[in-house]
Amino acid sequence: MIARAGWMALALAASAQAAPPATLTKSTKVKAPISFTPIPSAPDPATETEHVVRPGETLGGIALNAKLARVLIIEANHLPPPYTVREGQKLLLPRTRHHIVKLGETGFSIGFRYGLRFSDIAVANGLDPDAKVHAGQDLLIPSLLPPAPRPEPKPEAKAPTSSATPRLTWPLDGKIRRRFTPATKPDAHEGLDIIAPLGTAVRAAAGGTVVLAGREPQNFGNLVVIDHGNGWGTAYAFLSKITVKPGDTVKPQERIGLVGHEGRATRDELHFELRHNQSPVDPLDYLPAATPPQKLPKTP
Repeated sequence: MIARAGWMALALAASAQAAPPATLTKSTKVKAPISFTPIPSAPDPATETEHVVRPGETLGGIALNAKLARVLIIEANHLPPPYTVREGQKLLLPRTRHHIVKLGETGFSIGFRYGLRFSDIAVANGLDPDAKVHAGQDLLIPSLLPPAPRPEPKPEAKAPTSSATPRLTWPLDGKIRRRFTPATKPDAHEGLDIIAPLGTAVRAAAGGTVVLAGREPQNFGNLVVIDHGNGWGTAYAFLSKITVKPGDTVKPQERIGLVGHEGRATRDELHFELRHNQSPVDPLDYLPAATPPQKLPKTP
């Protein structure tokens, strides 16, 4: 087969021999060269965050090309069984972040850092939920999934109002041994360490849903994490006992555990954290004044 450039050259040569060159006059119209609009390239399935279903595509094929677990796409889009998709349907592809496991980290501590259950991280990486992580391991951290759609309230019913910031109460009474210190300063500390007798009831600082409840012995000991909505969450560590489980809905001041001496605790105490969008903030900026007033140390 003659190459494209070859047959173009032959055609031009034959045309030149068959007819004399044209003479341009004032009335001669010169046609502008034809311009071609480049066809936009299709998005890379491995990086796109939204996918429009094409003819013949299946959920399994989309998940394979997107390099995502099928269950994550199902949950992100709240697809009902049998999980079929239709042409033209827009699917949210929950993209992930990467976390390189550091020495001493565990699946539980990594899940706590990102506000996720390690079982969710394990699913995203094709791991057994009970698998141990090792230093240098590259983990995909799935994005937080949007909440399931809720039915619109009836016209006569007034939708409840919610504050962007939860109204917090103290998780227990006790002396603050160590205060919050931001990460920008030496000896950073992401929460409050509150001294209390062994077995003292630890209570939810606000209502919410328990997202983590388990043991992480290297740092936190027994740990409970509660999601309060609007990006807010609280954590309760060093517990001797946990009295709730993941998925439980707790009310303000409901008992979630007992004071202990676990993890990195130096005595019987509670390590309490407040986070917004996974970033630690000073709980004292949001807690009410203690009653009776607590004597706070000037330095950590």
